[in-house]
Amino acid sequence: MVVDDHRLLAEALASALKLRGHRVLAAAAPAAGAAELVITRAPEVCLLGTATPAEPGIFDPVVKIKRERPQVAVLVLGPVPSPRGIAAAFAAGASGYVRHDERIEGVERAIMKARAGEAAVAPQLLQGAFSELLNPAAQPDDEGQRLLQMLTPREVEVLVRVADGEDTRLIAAGMGIAPSTARTHVQRVLMKLGVGSRLEAAALAARTGLLDRAGPVNSGPE
Repeated sequence: MVVDDHRLLAEALASALKLRGHRVLAAAAPAAGAAELVITRAPEVCLLGTATPAEPGIFDPVVKIKRERPQVAVLVLGPVPSPRGIAAAFAAGASGYVRHDERIEGVERAIMKARAGEAAVAPQLLQGAFSELLNPAAQPDDEGQRLLQMLTPREVEVLVRVADGEDTRLIAAGMGIAPSTARTHVQRVLMKLGVGSRLEAAALAARTGLLDRAGPVNSGPE
C-alpha cells in the first residue's frame, strides 16, 4: 500500500511498483488517514510518504499501525537530510527510511528487506544523518524556501495544483485562465525548478517541503 499527502506521488509510485510485478492494494492520500486504511487492508508493506518527518506527531500513524497490525512493515519515504526524522521514524516502529528521490530499484530493495524483517535504510543515509547530528550547521540551507522565492505567487499555485494531480485543463479552470496560459505557467515552473517533468517537479516540491510552505491555492481570473 502506498500513502502520501500528495496523491500524484502516491499513484505514480503505485503504478511503477505494479509494472515491476508488485500487488498494490491501494494508493491513497492524505497520509493522515493511513493508519485506519492499513489496519483495514493489512498489506505486507506500507510505503508512507511525508515531507515533514521532523514534525512532532507526524509518525503517530506508524505507532497505531504497529500496535494494531504488528506484522505490517512500514517504510517511510521522506526528505534528506533529516536526522531527527529518521530517528523518529524508527522510534515509532518503522522498518525503514527511503529518500523521496530514490530510484524505483532502491525503493524495491527496501521493500524486500522490510518484508524479510530487516532494517531498510541505506548506509550512506545513516552516515549523513549521524554526521549532521554530530556537526549541525549553524544556519542550514533551506532549499524549500530558496525554491519558493524563485517562483511568483501564480507559479506557486500552479505547482501546488500539479502536485495535486491536476492536468492543464483543470489548472486552467481552477485559476480562471486559458489552457495555453496554464501550459505556459507549468513550463516556467519546470524551467525554474530545473526539472523535466511534472512528476519531478511534484517530487522536488514535496521533498523540500515547498508545498507545505505554499499554503492553500487561490482561484480566480488572471
